[in-house]
Amino acid sequence: MLDADFFRRWMAATAASVDREADRLTALDSAIGDADHGSNMQRGFTAVMAALEKETPGTPGAVLTLAGRLLISTVGGASGPLYGTLLRRTGKALGDAAEVSEEQLADALRAGVDGVMALGKATPGDKTMIDALVPAVDALGDGFAAARSAAEEGAVATTPLQARKGRASYLGERSIGHQDPGATSSALLIAALGAAAGGEARGE
Repeated sequence: MLDADFFRRWMAATAASVDREADRLTALDSAIGDADHGSNMQRGFTAVMAALEKETPGTPGAVLTLAGRLLISTVGGASGPLYGTLLRRTGKALGDAAEVSEEQLADALRAGVDGVMALGKATPGDKTMIDALVPAVDALGDGFAAARSAAEEGAVATTPLQARKGRASYLGERSIGHQDPGATSSALLIAALGAAAGGEARGE
């Protein structure tokens, strides 16, 4: 079972990954976006970690709801509302339970992804974060390692696509040949689940 400490570790592992990969995320975004995805994500998760150090949410849902709220208020561009919606919807779906199973997390995360799709009007194949998140959620029933692999493969698979949503869509065919930065950061978020579990969860 996964408790609030697990979800705090998940956010911490994501923040650490974003710090390590910020330059890469910005480089990807410089090709098809505003060249600020890495710095925006860093700012957001720095704020999340600062809030989690001051507050101690007692349930998984409360941890994610707090994180989502901070991302919405601190991350610039479209990423803040999209990531914030992902975590807030997931947290809301988890409810007030003190512990949740991996299966419950998978169901809740699917609700979060559905929220992102509704907000961004994006579907798989549009060259967005959805291309990493949907396969990850589909694979989560087989464990965190499977979800990580699916998300990473989904992110890489955005490279040959033409963007149909977001800032990159303005480039038309020039967006082809570049990996989507939002899908890449989403893969970091999913990979951090395994780090939070310390390799103890099913599938690791």
